Amino acid sequence: MQYNNKKKDIIYPIALAVVLAAGILVGLFIQQKPERSSLTVYPRADKLSSILNYIENQYVDTVSMDNLVESTIPTILKHLDPHSVYIPASDLQEVNEPLDGGFDGIGVTFNMPNDTVVIISTTPGGPSERIGLQAGDRIITINDSIVAGVNIGQNNIVSMLKGPTGTKVSVGILRQGLNEIVNFEITRDKIPIYSVDVSFMLNQEVGYIKISRFARTTYTEFIEAVEKLQAIGMQKIIIDLRNNTGGYLDAATNIANEFLPEGKLIVYTQGKARPRQNVYSNARGRLIDTPVAVIIDEFSASASEILAGALQDNDRGIVTGRRSFGKGLVQEQVLFSDGSALRLTIARYYTPTGRSIQKPYEPGSDEYFYDISNRFLHGEFQEQDSIQLADSLKFTTPGGRIVYGGGGIMPDHFIPIDTTGATPYLNQVARRNLIYRFAFNFADKHRRHMSEMKTHTQIEGYLEKLNILNQFVEYAKDRKVEPKPSDIEKSKLIIETQIKAYVARILLDNEGFFPIYIKIDNTLLRTIDILEEENRQQLMTAIPDRGLTLNKLKLAAAKNHLAKDILALGA
Repeated sequence: MQYNNKKKDIIYPIALAVVLAAGILVGLFIQQKPERSSLTVYPRADKLSSILNYIENQYVDTVSMDNLVESTIPTILKHLDPHSVYIPASDLQEVNEPLDGGFDGIGVTFNMPNDTVVIISTTPGGPSERIGLQAGDRIITINDSIVAGVNIGQNNIVSMLKGPTGTKVSVGILRQGLNEIVNFEITRDKIPIYSVDVSFMLNQEVGYIKISRFARTTYTEFIEAVEKLQAIGMQKIIIDLRNNTGGYLDAATNIANEFLPEGKLIVYTQGKARPRQNVYSNARGRLIDTPVAVIIDEFSASASEILAGALQDNDRGIVTGRRSFGKGLVQEQVLFSDGSALRLTIARYYTPTGRSIQKPYEPGSDEYFYDISNRFLHGEFQEQDSIQLADSLKFTTPGGRIVYGGGGIMPDHFIPIDTTGATPYLNQVARRNLIYRFAFNFADKHRRHMSEMKTHTQIEGYLEKLNILNQFVEYAKDRKVEPKPSDIEKSKLIIETQIKAYVARILLDNEGFFPIYIKIDNTLLRTIDILEEENRQQLMTAIPDRGLTLNKLKLAAAKNHLAKDILALGA
């Protein structure tokens, strides 16, 4: 024992001296390398977590790690593609509502003129309609808080009225004809959000369906609209996808399937970690033999482009309007335990001819988001010739049509933006939103009388008797827009039509608005003519192939209202 103690007494001082000497040498070495940090965080698979943990434990001041993480994730995603996005928990419900097809609330549409909430309409069968709220009612209080005339933002009003299904909210209502506030207690419920804005017949043969987004309920809504129109004689159809920024891919492919015979490729997707997936038609569609046109514009994106591309590449329909947005990336949503979500791009999609219509982007650059403005400045909205199309991105459909990839869907028939009737006077009243404001005030003032009108034609007839344009000019003059007779005459049709359409929307929603507004919708009017002409030409060229007898030919012609043209061939 004594021997061992003496041995330790000798070894420990020597070991300590060695360690100290090594420390001095390392210190001298570090001083000779001033560019190197005195602390090295070694690369690991969880490097980001290591950095965040080190900041949390060692940073000089207290740091909110939640805020640091929330701000870090978007920065990371910015260096990927323009459509990979992080959605904080506080925003996820609002972001998902339009795609999920509904939200929890009281079921009203409102506006806030003069800092007061005015109910424009109630959802049919919704909680507000059930307890007696009416269009034109003013909401003065919400849960005993005054919200009229106190400069509360619209988003705050929405937050106060929304809430989980089954919960209650009290509102104080001021109604025309009553001198006191009437209180209502409303039990919130699920309120549907429709993605098919409207469907109606443009003429005796052509049906029209406008789709605003591709949500979970879109395909069902579309089929309901088709069946309604077919029941009243629809022979051809126009699908309006203008301003439709996309949504669920399967909603678009299901609609495309309605038009295609069996075994046609609708779209395919492929990514680094996702093998190619093909989507084919199954011949169960209701519209396989129905002539179809799709209208697109610069804001038609993603699922809209999938639908338009599927019909175009299969030579199944015509596409009209202007070049679409150019989003060919597919996102997958991942939910986190705190209620936030990540939408990460996991694949590209390709049209049946193999086109990727994704427009170019530079990771981390904001230039991508100015593309639409640049198109306008370069004259693309007015002239098709201003669009630069690369031969390397040229594809050919089975029917021999030339189509292009690399930056949106190019329509088969380019229709420029309509500037007919545009004047400085119209620009002034439009910038100040005076046309809508006048229409709202007019509808609100005459609501009791006009509530008996159930169709847009009744509303139009009523307004035509009132010299509505002169009333508007006086309204605009009171708001510092001086009349310019020559401009007003040139813009007369636009102003009058917009007033009538807005009044009809306030009273009848979209069922009133669109049938009036189409009178100044040059793109839609041109599409009707193009669809009719394309159908006539297809029928004429198909005659030899079908081997029809003259009697069968006459019958086919009669059904298509083209008897005069075809009977001349058989004369």
